[in-house]
Amino acid sequence: MTPDLDHHRDLAEQLHVLLCEAPDGLSEYQLIQQLKARHSTHIPHLSLSDKLVLFRTHFLVFNALYRLRDRLWAEGSAHLEIGPLRIRLSPYQAGVQALGEQDSLRDYYLDERHLRETSERDVEKLLESFWTRMQGNEEKAAALALFELEDGPLDYALIKLRYRQLVSQHHPDRGGSTTRLQSINKAMEILQRYYNRP
Repeated sequence: MTPDLDHHRDLAEQLHVLLCEAPDGLSEYQLIQQLKARHSTHIPHLSLSDKLVLFRTHFLVFNALYRLRDRLWAEGSAHLEIGPLRIRLSPYQAGVQALGEQDSLRDYYLDERHLRETSERDVEKLLESFWTRMQGNEEKAAALALFELEDGPLDYALIKLRYRQLVSQHHPDRGGSTTRLQSINKAMEILQRYYNRP
């Protein structure tokens, strides 16, 4: 059961508090873990290894983030940077960080039909198509995000360790998802190209 989106303002406020406490920003994963640690009633407290739970949690968080960004911008109090690896509050500067006329991601997450109407099969299709859209540095950034690692000087041994942890956690024999496991394997192939150099 997902929380009712009528409470999105409360979730937005909770996210605002967390982001104010983290001036360098947080990843989506860190935000979700902190919401769970503070017993937020606005996200599902179920395992994120379930594709549909993962999607619904992600959707609720991003719906609230875009609502928060709009409100902070309207108030002229801050700018909320919403990126794939980092979500961060920065000072408001009129005219410099104006919102684009057309923001397709914002439109997607503010359309609550996507939360209600997205099925488990739809989520599988999204995951299957995810890697086909990634190229170059985007591909590397997406692989690092899936592994919950930061870019920078990374030891290949750490990447291999993280890979083994994720495979163990998401293996279908342990109740995990085949699609998720395929994504993890693809991410490892990508990271090997960048980090496993002689």
